[in-house]
Amino acid sequence: MEIINEHGPRSSSPIGVFDSGLGGLTVAREIMRNLPSEKIVYFGDTARVPYGSKSKQTVERYSRQIVRFLKTQDIKAIVTACNTATATAFDVIREEAGDIPVIGVIEPGAVTACNGTKNGRIGVIATRATISSKAYEKAILGIRPDADIFAEACPLLVPLVEEGWIRDEVTDTVIMRYLEPLLQKKIDTLILGCTHYPLLRSEFRRLVGEEIRLVNPAYETARSLKELLKKNELLNTMARNPDDPMPYRFFVSDEPERFAEFANSILPVDVRKAERIAIENY
Repeated sequence: MEIINEHGPRSSSPIGVFDSGLGGLTVAREIMRNLPSEKIVYFGDTARVPYGSKSKQTVERYSRQIVRFLKTQDIKAIVTACNTATATAFDVIREEAGDIPVIGVIEPGAVTACNGTKNGRIGVIATRATISSKAYEKAILGIRPDADIFAEACPLLVPLVEEGWIRDEVTDTVIMRYLEPLLQKKIDTLILGCTHYPLLRSEFRRLVGEEIRLVNPAYETARSLKELLKKNELLNTMARNPDDPMPYRFFVSDEPERFAEFANSILPVDVRKAERIAIENY
């Protein structure tokens, strides 16, 4: 049965997911896998990626514009599938969202890392902006005050992923250059603190071995989203109509053809097109 909130969206309304570009597709993928009845409206800010090297004020402005656009799509919840936006603009996103529930990618990953570590030594890799915000440190210490946290900014990994250099010797070299200081600290848990990084998970696993627990915030966010929807009586309990022509819709600020090609390489559905919109108008 469909649930209709008196002053809010229907349970059959879509979930709005946004990222600075392509990385948030890892979150969308986990939502598709774990919440197959849900619809998704995805926005990738491909014209302005990456966010990790931009100022807090700029990321806040971009995030406001994106939330305003998503609200035109009759969404019932917003997933900030960008670690940088979650770390630097989450209060602004919630303010702009109003009564629409919002979830970010940092808290779910932090909780899993704290629950999984044995020696309390947790590594975090992310963009410069996320690392500078200390958002993961704050989240982890709020759960486990005795944890030792070692953070490393990895600015080259996002462009390497977006260029498709996923299984490449150059990428392996860059990964190890970033990870060596963390490995020397004897971490036993590593948070992949950017939504692009799960696309390199096999490379991380091969390079660090089986001893280190890898935390994928995209997967953890999908699990937390389910609980958020339940709490707000917005979980879609009706089976999705297989004939629905648009259960998943994709919007970008630039290069829709390239986006669709990349999306088809990682998503379990056929992405026929992405629509380009002028996000700066919102």
